[in-house]
Amino acid sequence: MTEVPVRLPDAATVKKVLARLDPTSADADLGPALSKAFSGFTFTVEMVDDPYWRNPHDVVAADGTRLGDHRAWVERALAAIGGDLMAYWTKYQSGEFRFAEWRGTTVFAFAPTGPGVADFVQLSLGREIEFLAGAVVDPDYRPRSADHLFEPTWVSREPDSSAPVLSGPVYRLQRRGGLVHMRSFLAACQRLEREQREAQRPQIEAQVIHEVGLDYNREIPFLDLNPDWFEFVPRENRFFADWERSSAAAAKVFEHWAFDIKDFEERGRRHLSFVPRPLKMPTERLLADDGASVHRLMERIEAIDAEVGLPFAWFFLMTHGHWVDPDVGEAIAQGLRAGRVRLPDRDAAVLLDWAARRYLF
Repeated sequence: MTEVPVRLPDAATVKKVLARLDPTSADADLGPALSKAFSGFTFTVEMVDDPYWRNPHDVVAADGTRLGDHRAWVERALAAIGGDLMAYWTKYQSGEFRFAEWRGTTVFAFAPTGPGVADFVQLSLGREIEFLAGAVVDPDYRPRSADHLFEPTWVSREPDSSAPVLSGPVYRLQRRGGLVHMRSFLAACQRLEREQREAQRPQIEAQVIHEVGLDYNREIPFLDLNPDWFEFVPRENRFFADWERSSAAAAKVFEHWAFDIKDFEERGRRHLSFVPRPLKMPTERLLADDGASVHRLMERIEAIDAEVGLPFAWFFLMTHGHWVDPDVGEAIAQGLRAGRVRLPDRDAAVLLDWAARRYLF
């Protein structure tokens, strides 16, 4: 019997699923709704503490009537009084007219597509709630310019803000990098890097490095000093390759990390990258500037692994750079070379390769 190929999730269908979610149950329904829409896929959902807001989009009267687009309304109101900012401030200072805006946080949804470390789909979503955020003018200070009215800075956007909720939550798929099949994404990263370096081959092959000493002045071909320049592996690919050959490989990457995808064009060239975002974090940062011995550092990284629930977790937190100082990795690598400490062979190989050619996000 011939197997029917599994259709990967597509952005159009994801958007339809999101549009059908009932705000009263959207949080609970998101994963099951995505799994139902794409046969053969089981989605899990992770929320990241990453608050944001979007520019005001509506003006609302005291009786709840929506008066249209915020910017257009402000421009009309200013024009009606000849652009007089002082008159505008005096007229609307009472707070009768307020603006609505969407405030959100980032949510990731994942579904495995196969047994490989990069065999999964990631959706990057915004979970947004519409708030009646504040008055159309700062009640305490007159506006310095018309531009000051379009991006209100006089309202609190703290999570515990008392601003009334108008609607939501709703989920929105990010425009660029919102839906990624990770294996395909990594292949594209490597291909673009290779193509861009190959395009520079004539210049690189002709490039020389000048070395000057007390009794010599010589030119050395750049490629003699950098023989693997055309075989460069992007840090994104190395992250996954290191996961696959380390003790962390027993766990799925997306159980511990989400990936903030960057996909844009600049000067006619496409750029692909990501910043890994830990889903499970230790309670304290591990820094290398406290004078701790390498044995003490080993105790600390073992504690991090236990706390996060993942072997070799500290290494990947180190490549991210915030929770574990990269100098911790260098100190432990030196201890490995000197035979003062030990790691499992596969993890030691990853760390020593990293120390020889660092990558960080």
